[in-house]
Amino acid sequence: MLYFIALLPPQDIQDYASEIKQHFADNYDSKHAFKSPPHITLQPPFEWDSGKLINLEEYLQKFVMGRNSIPIILDGYNAFVPRVIYIDVVKTPDLMNLQADLIAYLESNLGIVDKVGKSRGFTPHMTVAFKDLKKSKFKAAWEEFENRELHFEFAAQKLTLLKHENKKWNIAQEFKFIEGSKK
Repeated sequence: MLYFIALLPPQDIQDYASEIKQHFADNYDSKHAFKSPPHITLQPPFEWDSGKLINLEEYLQKFVMGRNSIPIILDGYNAFVPRVIYIDVVKTPDLMNLQADLIAYLESNLGIVDKVGKSRGFTPHMTVAFKDLKKSKFKAAWEEFENRELHFEFAAQKLTLLKHENKKWNIAQEFKFIEGSKK
C-alpha cells in the first residue's frame, strides 16, 4: 500500500482550499488535486506493508510524543512551472525542523527514504492544481493567481497518515501533538 504523511489545516482552511481547487477544475480542467484533502506533505508517498501498519503507527505516535503543535503561515500563491500551482507555506524554523526530524526519524527507524526529496530539499506547499493542469492552461491560470492575496495562520495540531485507496488519498490515522505551541 502507498502512504504519505502530512499536516492538514483546520476545516475552514480546507474548505477554502477546496473552493480554489474547484475553481481550477471549472476554469482550467484540472481536477487531480481533489484526490487528496488539502495538506502540507512532510513525507512523500512511500510503500508500506499494510500488515505492518500497526508498527508504522506506533513509531509515528512515538515521534509526536512531547512535540508541540506547529505554527503554520499560508501566504499567497506560488508555482512549480509549468504544471503546479499551490498555496505558499512560509518556511518557519518550526516547520522546517519538524519535517527534517520526521524524515531522519523515518529513515533511521523504519528505512523509509525519500530519495527525490534528499536531492531537492523541502518546499512546504499546499497544492491546488497539478498533474492534469495542461501546460497550455498554466500560463493563464498563473497570471490569475500569481498576485492573488491569501493569508491564514493556524497551529497544526496533529500529524496525519494518509493511505491511497480507490484512486484517492484518505486519512488512515492522526497523531496529536501536545496542546499549544512554543513561541
